[in-house]
Amino acid sequence: MSAENTEEKGWQAFKEKLKNTYRLVVMNDESFEEVGSYKLSLLNLYVAISAAIVLVAFLVFALIFFTPIKRLVPGYGNADAGELREINRSLEEFEEKLKAQETYTSSFKRMITGDVETAEDVNKGKIEESNTLESVSRIEEDEMLRKEVEDEVKEQQREMAKSVSSSPQEVPLEQLYFMPPITGVISETFMPDEKHYGIDVLAPKNTPVKAIMDGYVISSDWTLETGNTIAIQHSNSLVSFYKHNSALLKEIGDFVKSGEAVAIIGNTGTLSDGPHLHFELWHNGKPIDPADFINFE
Repeated sequence: MSAENTEEKGWQAFKEKLKNTYRLVVMNDESFEEVGSYKLSLLNLYVAISAAIVLVAFLVFALIFFTPIKRLVPGYGNADAGELREINRSLEEFEEKLKAQETYTSSFKRMITGDVETAEDVNKGKIEESNTLESVSRIEEDEMLRKEVEDEVKEQQREMAKSVSSSPQEVPLEQLYFMPPITGVISETFMPDEKHYGIDVLAPKNTPVKAIMDGYVISSDWTLETGNTIAIQHSNSLVSFYKHNSALLKEIGDFVKSGEAVAIIGNTGTLSDGPHLHFELWHNGKPIDPADFINFE
């Protein structure tokens, strides 16, 4: 009985202690001036701390439940099927664009360096491909499907050829006027069989190299074989290349007018054995003889 009384008295004393009020005084440490005074009790302090804990817990729960942060919590980070499909589709589109860009960059680099496929290379590749296909057993259903696809592709190519040939923007090259990039003596002519896809023109030192037509600079860089090289994209699917220059006067993205200086004649690159301009003219991705359309004398 005495133990129960002792416990009850202790509980009563604790409750009385909670109700006791205290005063918190804030004073200036140097002048002892009273800055503020606050009346507190242990009960009020416990209630305030408990309320703060509950409020913080509620804010953390709301932040996790109603915001994307929940994806960082284990068990909540699984995206739904729709999001996965959208991410996969975006990834496939990005991969296709990346492959197309790599193909374009590789083809353009080969155009600049003169390393392009000839008719012999294409025929050789077709022969090797046919030999490979002949070594594989054919299936009748596969052959029928293959023929249908080939017929469809050929029809699309014919339609594209018709649309291109009937395009009012395509102008015959004979009707275009080309400004000579430089005047001088032609030392090497157009010889595609020997992978010489342009002509070499000799001219005095420090002679400016001019743009043959209006256009945009799509390449202005240095390569080991061709030295300082600049390329200009013109209308009518034309691209002109100016190689072995001593200096380049334009940068990628610049718009140049016909007859405007774009470089200075030079002797840069391992394929050059003296000061000259190696000039190439490409139409629809194929090299053409510049001497057929431009007078260099």
